[in-house]
Amino acid sequence: MTQASPGVAEQVEPMVARVLAPNPSPYTYTGTQSFLVGTRDLAVIDPGPDEPEHVAALLAAIADRPVRAILCTHTHRDHSPAAAALKAATGAPVIGCAPLAVADLGPRADASFDAAYAPDRVLADGEQVAGEGWALTAIATPGHTSNHLCFALDERGVLFTGDHVMGWSTTVVAPPDGDMTAYLASLERLLERDDQVYYPAHGPEVRNPRRFVRGLIGHRKQREGQILRLLREEGRDVPALVQRMYVGLDPRLIGAAERSVLAHLIDLNGRGLVARDGESWRMAA
Repeated sequence: MTQASPGVAEQVEPMVARVLAPNPSPYTYTGTQSFLVGTRDLAVIDPGPDEPEHVAALLAAIADRPVRAILCTHTHRDHSPAAAALKAATGAPVIGCAPLAVADLGPRADASFDAAYAPDRVLADGEQVAGEGWALTAIATPGHTSNHLCFALDERGVLFTGDHVMGWSTTVVAPPDGDMTAYLASLERLLERDDQVYYPAHGPEVRNPRRFVRGLIGHRKQREGQILRLLREEGRDVPALVQRMYVGLDPRLIGAAERSVLAHLIDLNGRGLVARDGESWRMAA
């Protein structure tokens, strides 16, 4: 993938165009990528932040074609807020993930939830939205958030992965809503599929999906092993674990690292491997 320019519609597949939003950050990489699926009529996946220039770019790419659905993978503020403006401009229904507004801002401002998200229809796992020559199937992939969906364009072997699988970094799993146990199970579910390419909301497309997902699972197992080795030495709180595990980490990412370590600890606790003493964690007796 070459470096895309915000606001420029890029045709990445015969049925798929990509438009980059102007919201780069340490957590969004070059920005949120919105996708247009279809030729004569369209679905828009992850309309992105409610930035006037991004909405205008999406409408320019849509041109005069009807929009059958505005689909959201989840309701973080860099993914769903533009749905309302697109609906107002096109009349298309907002369809996809369930509404979710958790009273927790997490480690970064761009990850807070879109409390105004109001879908016209919530898709259950396996349900479809279709237009002329295309059909998108919802694949439930909780973990990054409890309401996260991927969307499969099966006739082309394409999976739109939102933040469940990103092309540039591992996803943040931030309790209380983020759940490491669910995230790992959702990754295992993707290994059972036969997708040919992933289009994530951040970063380049993934052309060898199974190998990539196995790498993500391996990375999480490596982090889990680090935590267990450190706790065998002595009990530690989350900041102390992060200091040992993430040497040289960009200070802007410490909050996210702490949330991911906490998610691992909650998972390990659920499996009976670690226990909590106040703010400190130790190996289970």
